[in-house]
This record gives sequence, structure tokens and C-alpha cells, in this order.
Amino acid sequence: MSIRRRARAHTAALIGAALWLATVAAQDLLPDAGRRSASPLAVSAIDGGLHRGTTPRPVLKATDAHTRRMPTSARYLRGSVIVKFRAGTTAARRADLVTLVAGRSTPSLPYATFDLVALDPAADPEAVAARLSAQPDVAYAQARYRARPLFRPNDPFYGLQWNFASLEMERAWDINAGSSSSVTVAVLDSGMAYTNVSLQFVQFSPQTIEGVVYPALGTVSIPFAAAPDLTSPGRFVSPHDFIWDDPQPVDLHGHGTHVAGTIGQLTNNAASVAGIAFNVRLMPVKVIDGFWDEYFESPFFGTDDIVARGIRYAVDNGAKVINLSIGREGPPAPAVREAVEYAVGRGAFLAVAGGNEFLDGNPVPRFAEFAAQINGMVAVGAIGSDRQRAEYSSTGPYIELVAPGGDFTRGGANSMILQQTYDFDFTDTFLNGAGGFRPPRFDIFGNIFYQGTSMSTAHVSGLAALLYQQGITKPSAIEAAMKRSATDLGPQGRGRDDQYGHGLINARAALRGLGIVR
Repeated sequence: MSIRRRARAHTAALIGAALWLATVAAQDLLPDAGRRSASPLAVSAIDGGLHRGTTPRPVLKATDAHTRRMPTSARYLRGSVIVKFRAGTTAARRADLVTLVAGRSTPSLPYATFDLVALDPAADPEAVAARLSAQPDVAYAQARYRARPLFRPNDPFYGLQWNFASLEMERAWDINAGSSSSVTVAVLDSGMAYTNVSLQFVQFSPQTIEGVVYPALGTVSIPFAAAPDLTSPGRFVSPHDFIWDDPQPVDLHGHGTHVAGTIGQLTNNAASVAGIAFNVRLMPVKVIDGFWDEYFESPFFGTDDIVARGIRYAVDNGAKVINLSIGREGPPAPAVREAVEYAVGRGAFLAVAGGNEFLDGNPVPRFAEFAAQINGMVAVGAIGSDRQRAEYSSTGPYIELVAPGGDFTRGGANSMILQQTYDFDFTDTFLNGAGGFRPPRFDIFGNIFYQGTSMSTAHVSGLAALLYQQGITKPSAIEAAMKRSATDLGPQGRGRDDQYGHGLINARAALRGLGIVR
């Protein structure tokens, strides 16, 4: 059993479980500070989820059998049809039937119980097949319909993941089935539910957080568990916690686990939900603190220097894609920008949240603002299930792409992003009042709806991992492929705009033509 000891007193904190973005206050790390400062260098990070008591949790729904329509021009090959003549049909009669449709015979094919009849390329194969099928000497005739792999995950809650349909993920998975374990995606966030461990925390003094006094819990043993639908042998690599300064980046909030799920939830395993790049390795890097980190007095907090160090750590330890579902307002962030440039220069692609503050004056998100100036880093806005900008999603010249982030105001919980993370009834005991305040448990999971540009950013990181596996390994080339293939959602399709950037990422279009990797 590990022990995480008290650090020092401080008073401001993030309290999660809101529908919108919450803010992690900034801190002064000088030894004599003794508390968080009022510095404006705060990291905005944690997009909230809905509590079970707020809306019904998802239930398993029966769905109709999956079918797919392709464009008519792509459904079959032109210039020939398949024909099976009935037994006993003479060679002369076969020749007459071929002549009837202005066709010509072709050599017999091995392993075939039918013939191929060549046609004029201008002929309609379906019409020719129908004409031949009407002849008494023809057992059947058909166009040469094109078969395609049809991958639809069997995860029971996949039907609620509208976000994947909006990106044409099923057709993208037909090209690249979930990337590969050779690709590592670093998730710089609140940690990740990646390990089974019990940690001992100590708090003997009442804590005042956001003006609320919480009683001391004394010495408590808190259980953590690896998210069952995120975990497989060898899945997690090089974990590190910059908030507690140790190699155990356990998630005391749930945000990082949710984000990691969109990127790489285990898929087609008849459990829970699906993820985009479900074969990648995940690197949990904790750079954001939440309520319980605050309450138990973590020695460090989610400031610019911590984020910058986390970025450098990720790329130095082999990350090819870095997800930054984080950000802040205030003055510029040169330390973070310098770290981003370092990462891109060493071959890592970065996706960063474009901000959730449109309704709060639309301030500039400082981690996103320089993305448009760095080829290989993309700032991501959010859309709802109606393919319109989510009402909270920030706008500005730095927004380069959009992806599904959800919008509760247009469709309720089902229009948000569903992934596996902690059951908040067991983690957010600080919402129960003084009488219900008790140690949290981080070993009980549920399928939870979140919304925010944190969620949209994870989609871009997942697609980046697929593109990397297909051979697009330069960060600038990954960005260019996404922009080139994006679906323009702006006014009258006029190109890049400040709401949607270059448009909605399209996974299938981005991967098309790059070949199939198995």
C-alpha cells in the first residue's frame, strides 16, 4: 500500500460534476507560499459529466441489423456480369444468349461455377442481368457487386455513440481497424484509471474549498481500479504523475479516463462502448488536479510549468500523439508553446481543446491560440449531434477543426459523448453535504455522458493515431490530411471560418486512398 502524504495548505480548487467546463485554479509552487495564489495562470481542463440522478443512465437497446448503402456508381463493376447457365444448355444456346445482350464470352475461371460475360462499358449491368435472368436457360445473372468489409462494433452501448457515425468511423475502421500497439497516445489530463491499487491519503485538518468547509477524514485507504473496458495486457506505458510527483497517475476525477476512452476504448469486445484507435498504447500523464487532489493537498497543481514538463515527458518517452484536453485563459503561455514546438519537432502530433467559454465572453484559450501557427498542432472546437457548433464552444482564428463534443441544450444527455469512467455516486461525495461527505471510491465504473471541447479533442487524437499507423507520420502531414478531408460546416461552404475552422473531421475521407493496414 502506497502513502500519499500531506503537502501544504491551500484553499482554491476544482469541483467537478458540472455540465460545463470547470476551472482548476492556479497555484504558487514556492515553498513559502503555503497556499494557492490568485495568479491568472489557471488551467481550464475538466469538462463535466451528468450525474446518475440528473438524467437516466444509458440502458441497453436492441438495434436493427446494420446495413450500409454505397453510392450507386460504386456498388458494382461495369463492363461485365455474372451468369450461371442451367445444366444441359448447349454451347450454341449460350452463345445466342451472350449475343442477345451484345456481350462476349470470356475464358472459364478456376473455382467458378458460373461465367463472366463481358459487356460494353456503357451498358447497365443490372439491366443486362435482369434481361438474362428472364431467359429459361439462365439459372441466375447478376451484376458484379463490390464486397466490402463491414465493421460494426458489437459493444452494447455503441448505438448511443452518435459521434462515431458523424465521422464515418465504420467505413474508416474498414480501412484501418483501430491502429496498432506500435502507436502510443499520451493523454495529458487528470490521470487515468489504469491500475488496481489502494492508496493511503492523510488529512487531519478541515479543508475550506470554494468557500465550503469539508471535515477532516483522517487517514483513509482509497481503492482504485483499472477501467475494465480500457485495460488489456501491455496497454499502458510510461505512466507519470506530475501533480503528486510519482509514477502513479491515478485519476481522482474521471475526466482523463473519459477522454482516454474516446481515443482508445477497447472495441468489438461485447462490452460497454467503443473507441476510435482501440489498439493503441496509452500513456497516462497527470498534469491536472481535481477536488480530491486539492483536499488531500497535492504538492503540485496544473500550472503552465507542469503542463510543459508533461508535454516534454510524453514525447521523450515515445508518444506519437499527445492529447491536451486542457487549456486556460489569462496572459500568453510561452512555456507551454515552447514545449509544444519541442514535441512537434520530435515527431509528435498534438490536439488541444479549443475552449468552452463562448457563453462567458469568448476569451482567448491560451493553449489553443498558437495552434494555427504550428504545423502539427490542431485546436479543436465542438459540435453537437445536429452538426452545429455546440453553444459553449469558443470561436476565433485559432480554431482549425471541429469534432463531436456534445450539446445538452440540443437533445439532452443522448446528444453528449458517452464513454466509460467512474460512477460519480461513489466519487463526488463532496456534493452530499457535510453529513454525506466520506472517502471516495475510484473502483466503480459506469457509462457516463460528458460534453465539452475536451471530448471533441479526443476524436482528433484518435484519428491522428489511425493516420500515423497508415504511414502519415509527420505531424504537419497529419494535420494537412485532416484539414484536406474535413467536411465544411460553415456558412454556404465558403471555407475556413472562426466557428468551425476547416470543418468537421471525416475519418473515412482522411484515410481513403492510403491503403489497408492489418
